[in-house]
Amino acid sequence: MRKNSLMVVVVGLAMFATLVTNAPAEQIKQGGSMIVTYKDDISTLDPAIGYDWQNWSMIKALFNGLMDYEAGTYNLEPDLAERFEISPDGKIYTFYLRRDVKFHNGRQLNAEDLKYSIERAVNPKTQSPGQGFFWSIQGFDEMVSGQATELSGITVVDPSTLRIELSRPDATFLHVMAINFAFAVPREEVEKWGQDFGKHPVGTGAFSMKEWKLGQRVVYDRNPHYYKPGLPRLDQIVFEVGQEPSVALLRLQRGEVDILGDGIPPARFLQVKNDPKNAGLIIEGGQLHTGYVSLNVRMKPLDNVKVRQAVNMVINKPRICKIINNRAVPANQPLPPAMPGYDKNYRGYPFDPGKAKALLAEAGFPEGFSTELYANNTDPNPRIAQAIQRDLAEIGIQAEIKTLAQSTVIAAGGEEDQAPMIWSGGMAWIADFPDPSNFYGPILGCGGAVKGGWNWAWYCNKELDAKAAQADSMSDPARAEERNDLWRSIFIELMEDAPWVPIFNEQRFTMRAARLGGPDAIFVDPVHIPVHYEYVYAKDVQ
Repeated sequence: MRKNSLMVVVVGLAMFATLVTNAPAEQIKQGGSMIVTYKDDISTLDPAIGYDWQNWSMIKALFNGLMDYEAGTYNLEPDLAERFEISPDGKIYTFYLRRDVKFHNGRQLNAEDLKYSIERAVNPKTQSPGQGFFWSIQGFDEMVSGQATELSGITVVDPSTLRIELSRPDATFLHVMAINFAFAVPREEVEKWGQDFGKHPVGTGAFSMKEWKLGQRVVYDRNPHYYKPGLPRLDQIVFEVGQEPSVALLRLQRGEVDILGDGIPPARFLQVKNDPKNAGLIIEGGQLHTGYVSLNVRMKPLDNVKVRQAVNMVINKPRICKIINNRAVPANQPLPPAMPGYDKNYRGYPFDPGKAKALLAEAGFPEGFSTELYANNTDPNPRIAQAIQRDLAEIGIQAEIKTLAQSTVIAAGGEEDQAPMIWSGGMAWIADFPDPSNFYGPILGCGGAVKGGWNWAWYCNKELDAKAAQADSMSDPARAEERNDLWRSIFIELMEDAPWVPIFNEQRFTMRAARLGGPDAIFVDPVHIPVHYEYVYAKDVQ
């Protein structure tokens, strides 16, 4: 995901129902509102387009898909689907829809809506960064190439039954049905607003959008017709943008703000963490996360593998970890340690500026070269970019830093010839679901190397793509370890091409107001990132 950067993934959390029962029942109240702050404005609320950590949970609060996860866990369960069936060969999925779901405009959801929504994400005209997730649906290649306008594998059996046929078994398919690119949207609203649908979102979710004032705030109201009994708890959420994280922290301490969307400012982290007044208000979560520098393999001189390998050898990762108070560990491969397929025996590129300098000379750049390094302008990312800049200068690489708003950096990465290097902090990759394929297809596979995509290295290795497809076809649980071994080989072979410099795997710390209730799991929810807004409640409702 994505997703992506200072977002949280907590694997193996207890069942949410158990967590809720641990909270006093009288505290779970209906009503009230809360304020969430962000430094940057929201880029879009269109589920087919939105793919950064900031709008992830905001989109999930407005829309739903066929599948979802139990709150606070990675346990899949039906959502818009009441139930589903899988054929013995693992290629045909039949979903039986709930009949009590309505869009925010009042129209009842039907199977045609799901067919339209999935095909919209695959349609090249949409330029969805999630297009590649649907690779296994029959007719995908034909639709992507423009030979067809529909996916032949999707059939509307009747208004409440949808059948999806795959070209081959796909171990990740039900996970894909739970991510935002597969969320239901009403065709009439998309056609009404066109490219502005992302500013006028209409879904089936727990909240509907009431107001969006660019550069100021986005306001959500409770959906009174939501099909999940008793949810959401809050009547309103206000997302305030343009709030510097340090100012937002002061406002939270004064009782003016309820959740720090950007997390605790790194410069204030130790002070805040060690203050006894904050006990119980600071929430920590592990993450399936990797922060990295992408190296655009289609821009000179980064099209030379020796140059990319040299960059991998000159960045001092432990020193960068210290910049964020060691809230991370150095990374040596794209996969984080908790992800299946992680190779614990792989050591990665050594920190060796001398060898890096020699590689540059072999590549024809003995004196180095000039380039650009893009970075999110939210602290600590400018400081991390400066540390990377200093390391690169050691071997003659003069990198001009461009610290810009998150949405601007993301847009630059989606252009083939605009951003030579990107430090992904504030946008770094966190798994959409706990499977190694999610760290490949959208960010390192050929399908993600498209305009508007998230493969900012523009790396495309067709042989590795074929191996990835082979791995994803292993849907039999009995072959899980064989599948993980194949993924290990894919990522280690990929590292020989060095399209990334993996920097660190990070922990997430955030802070909430005492007036908010709910288990910590909903404030560090692994898929409704960073917060599962449906389950948050206000303790001070009269």
